[in-house]
Amino acid sequence: MDRKRGLGRGLSALMSDVAETERSTSAGQATADRLIPIEKIAPNPDQPRKRFAEADLKDLAASIREKGVLQPLIVRVVGPERYEIVAGERRWRAAQLANQHELPVVIRDFTDAEVLEVAIIENIQRADLNPIEEAAGYRQLMERFGHTQEKLAEALGKSRSHIANLMRLLSLPEDVLDFVRQGDLSAGHARALIPATDRVALAQEVIKGGLSVRATEALVKKHIAGDTGPDVRRTAAPVEEKDADTKALEGDLSAALGMKVTLDHAPGGEGGRMTLQYKSLDQLDELCRLLGGS
Repeated sequence: MDRKRGLGRGLSALMSDVAETERSTSAGQATADRLIPIEKIAPNPDQPRKRFAEADLKDLAASIREKGVLQPLIVRVVGPERYEIVAGERRWRAAQLANQHELPVVIRDFTDAEVLEVAIIENIQRADLNPIEEAAGYRQLMERFGHTQEKLAEALGKSRSHIANLMRLLSLPEDVLDFVRQGDLSAGHARALIPATDRVALAQEVIKGGLSVRATEALVKKHIAGDTGPDVRRTAAPVEEKDADTKALEGDLSAALGMKVTLDHAPGGEGGRMTLQYKSLDQLDELCRLLGGS
């Protein structure tokens, strides 16, 4: 199956189907198709979310013991009396903790690609998602299914700038991304670091000094200009800062290709140079594959 193809019914239609099912069942306007033994239901092996907060699962399990599973899972048939979760794995896990033997389900006919797509989107819509996880979800949807930022924005109710700004973060070094994942840096801090060269050292300086986003932007500008002291100011060559559109395009290309992209425009002209930096031969092979159209 070609995972790059767009879905026949479209992303918005797919999400509308899932959202309408969950809205109607949670409101009591529709009932589950059937009750299925919990051991006959399996999670989606391609589910991008691998970790579930234990405390949240225990809270949900306590609610299920008292009231049962109020909102049916959405599943699809994968074999004789075998079902795979399309949406609702968290409920399935909590139901096991609550020693439930059967679960209410709504059965839908989804392809492999659609199941993965719904799983990624369900993951993006989590309340506890950090900016890097959200950005990675958008990148998966674009790389695996060929969606544009405009399509994602329309289907998910986000602005295109929100999606673009988050995806630019993925061009940062892994150490800086870890600072964001851990909550040491905000998305705003990380975005301010994108134009810099020694971004890990600057990130550590921002964290140590407890700098605001504005102060981080000023620090980065000072770093780019080489403004480290009187002697440096006298000897350093002037650095021409790139315009916002160029930096934004660099970020978009870096996020889409998974490697650092640098754009250098010829002053006063329309031409320039694009530089791609790969970290491994595997990345180089993937770039050759993309350029070759295979």
